Amino acid sequence: MLTPDARRRARSEMTLTEKASLTSGANFWNTKPVDRLGVPSIMLTDGPHGLRKQGGAADHLGLNASIPATCFPTAATLANSWDPGLVERVGEALGAEAAAENVSVLLGPGLNIKRNPLAGRNFEYFSEDPLLAGRLAAAQIRGIQSRGVAASAKHFAVNSQETHRMTMDEVVDERALHETYLEAFRIAVTEGRPWTVMSSYNKVNGTYANEHRELLDEILRKRWGFDGLVVTDWGGNNDRVAGLVAGNALEMPSTDGATDAEVVRAVEEGSLDEAVLDARVDELLTLIERTERARAHTAATTPDGATLAGSARTPDGAAPVDLDAHHELAVEAARRSVVLLRNARGTLPLGPHSGRVAVIGDFAADPRFQGAGSSLVNPTRVDVPLDALRASGLDVVGYEQGFARRDAGRGAWDSASSARRRRRAVHLAERADVVLLFLGLDESAEAEGVDRTHLRIARNQLALTRELTALGVPVVVVLAGGAPVELPFAEHVDAIVHGYLGGQGGGQAIADVLTGRADPAGRLAETYPLRYTDVPSSATFGRTEATSEHRESIYVGYRYADKVGLPVRYPFGHGLSYTTFEHSDLVADRESVQVTVTNTGDRAGTETVQVYVEAPGAAEGEFRAPRELAGFAKVTLEPGESATVTVDLAEHAFAAYDTGAHEWRTVPGTYTVQVGASSRDLRLSAPVVVDGEPWAPDTTGLPHYVSGQVDRVPAAEFAALLGRTPPPADWPAGSPLTRADIIAQARGRGGVGGLLVRLIDTAGRLLMLLGRPHAANNTRFVLDLPFRSVSRMSAGTVDEAMLDGLLLMVNGRFWRGVRRLVPAWRAHAMAARARKKD
Repeated sequence: MLTPDARRRARSEMTLTEKASLTSGANFWNTKPVDRLGVPSIMLTDGPHGLRKQGGAADHLGLNASIPATCFPTAATLANSWDPGLVERVGEALGAEAAAENVSVLLGPGLNIKRNPLAGRNFEYFSEDPLLAGRLAAAQIRGIQSRGVAASAKHFAVNSQETHRMTMDEVVDERALHETYLEAFRIAVTEGRPWTVMSSYNKVNGTYANEHRELLDEILRKRWGFDGLVVTDWGGNNDRVAGLVAGNALEMPSTDGATDAEVVRAVEEGSLDEAVLDARVDELLTLIERTERARAHTAATTPDGATLAGSARTPDGAAPVDLDAHHELAVEAARRSVVLLRNARGTLPLGPHSGRVAVIGDFAADPRFQGAGSSLVNPTRVDVPLDALRASGLDVVGYEQGFARRDAGRGAWDSASSARRRRRAVHLAERADVVLLFLGLDESAEAEGVDRTHLRIARNQLALTRELTALGVPVVVVLAGGAPVELPFAEHVDAIVHGYLGGQGGGQAIADVLTGRADPAGRLAETYPLRYTDVPSSATFGRTEATSEHRESIYVGYRYADKVGLPVRYPFGHGLSYTTFEHSDLVADRESVQVTVTNTGDRAGTETVQVYVEAPGAAEGEFRAPRELAGFAKVTLEPGESATVTVDLAEHAFAAYDTGAHEWRTVPGTYTVQVGASSRDLRLSAPVVVDGEPWAPDTTGLPHYVSGQVDRVPAAEFAALLGRTPPPADWPAGSPLTRADIIAQARGRGGVGGLLVRLIDTAGRLLMLLGRPHAANNTRFVLDLPFRSVSRMSAGTVDEAMLDGLLLMVNGRFWRGVRRLVPAWRAHAMAARARKKD
């Protein structure tokens, strides 16, 4: 065991080369060992909502198979539960499965703020609100680490989009940075105490996140007290030495020794203090020590070395991992996260009184229950909604696919086969008393490495919906997807149930809610706009090349919509129940709120008590959101039952970030504490007087930030907010490409670079035509890959000299590049053969 004494002794006896080796991976998933000093290799692997341990070829994109593991609901789904206790139990199960597989670090949870609903990785993140995201992430961290496995809070920080994510500069003002984008991480770190944090690919105000000393040292460690290890995202290292100095201890994956040599050279030349390297080595050794318990057992294995499902033992050896119990937990988690968005005329729940039920829609028989990319889980089983509905006792008179999974375009939409599917679905609906219509986003729509291009559901699904609603038969829409969509049919259907991405148990959970076996207890953790153009960042999101300007500042999600009185489809916190609740007897002070909740309906149900704080003058005339979530709690009540609920208020409930002092400041005044069922359904209020020194942000020259009309902030006003002129939003035209540039920048240049981009684009289109959307989306990852990563992530196939030759070719100096590349390739091949002989 690597005790503190053993750790100190190991480091004191290490050579410089051994120290450097520990700061970069041994392969795709493991750290390097130092066998002579008893320092073991440990494994890090993906797992925000399920273990993704690969037994064969390794990748970061979900392409190659992983061992079976429980696929829990994604973070976007779990967030709708508003239930830290539930999320902590899911974390415990994730930690148990990781420990059973000798995994020391589970790479999750993801808790970046959902700035824009088109962000391709929103399904992996909790919320647009930092308090909700931070508390749920802290709960998952506690659960994972209770099993001796390290959690990794990610992606730190401001990872707001997938487009050009590996070089994108997120330009954000200091106040929004702290109040919106860092606050969730602060809560997760201070309340969850993660053992690792993963830095993001992107730059933050001009500096790569993994080289950002203010973020990693001043804020994360000194202000928040983080005492763990910071690891890069896979391939997210730009300058290894700068990363070490900033506080990033571990680069993943392996760079085949290339960056180890950089570290050694920097120490020998005096540009890197060896004490800095020692500190990073200590952080890795501490992580190894902390996760010792997760590696201190022997799992039952099959002859090929894979763990037997259901037979692996927990770290204390007391009981096996019960995959059946984990599946039931997955069902429970999905069930408690289902959101009833609409229920006109009390169509739901369904039962014997409902008559004949037609089930229509491809997602009913082939559920979409998770996202894609590095979080793609190989589930131990999958509950299918159609099967669960047939087993529920409902009179299911038939099923029709209704539409092709992927709407390939107008030609396919108008094709005979598409019309035939719709016609068969309409004929089935004509024989039914109620239609269950399963709609959603297909697998190509949401994935790591690619942002969505619009907020619409596929045209063929909308066409089918129009035909079905015209029949006059009650239609219940069941949605699948990890982020908001436009719902133009919302007022024309009887009910809408959103299961989000419910994991392997989501099918049973949907059936339970539809039939009333469970009360829909989910509440939206994000705002649903009427249309995409209502989102303040819609004009520029994903459309710029070099920078992403956060001109909306603090006004994200409901903070913007409520500030300007914007109509929304469904507000933050919205969700209906099969019963009704009354709130009364509000008592509020600076620390907490007490309120009595009564179930006034005729069946048991669960209410989410939401507490918001409205700052004095925030509604108008102040650069503040009109209200912010300050606390929440769940309560389950029988019919007629009442309970007094106490909600502790957030640490910063009455504070704002003072950019002059660079710290949070309590703002005095008479606040209004509001309690309700969403940010737009506020039923009780009470004044709370807060003392302190008078303070207000300087709003000179910031009229749009005072009014909240941040969808139209001019460049000069944004510059005034930043206190500087932001860098150019697009790449410089015609400049030679460097190692720091991405492959996509060669588009349109002609020559080798242009050919390379065309080949990647063609591969993506072919993969989509072949029905492999996961693989097709991952071509975007390749396009956004910096040239530096071509060598670093090639597992030794390409070295730095070969990369220099390739760059010459890409920059139009073809023959000079060939003359550099060919000798470098020969030398590299000879060196590889020599190493193999040794």
